[in-house]
Amino acid sequence: MAIVDLGQLKAHLNITDLLGDEDDALLSDKLDAAQGHIERPVGYKIDSRFGGADQEPVPPSLAQAVLMLAAWWYDQRESAVVGSGATLEVKFITSADWFTDDLFTA
Repeated sequence: MAIVDLGQLKAHLNITDLLGDEDDALLSDKLDAAQGHIERPVGYKIDSRFGGADQEPVPPSLAQAVLMLAAWWYDQRESAVVGSGATLEVKFITSADWFTDDLFTA
């Protein structure tokens, strides 16, 4: 189960209904990948601990991390930015240092 839905990601990216739904599949893929990427350093499936009927709500910091990473991957679809006479490597990964709070450790 995704802890962030497509509507939340579209709002985060300022994608309005006027732009249609042609990127919905791509955005959904980015959400799934981002959540999986965040789950690796925390050491558990987020939806196995948060968001269920008898569970605590998903911590806002985890939802925000998924949103930010999915949005970044949507905006930066290649591993380098080329132009203006410079080539820049795109580096945006999550670090286990983000998840030092006891709430997030396995």
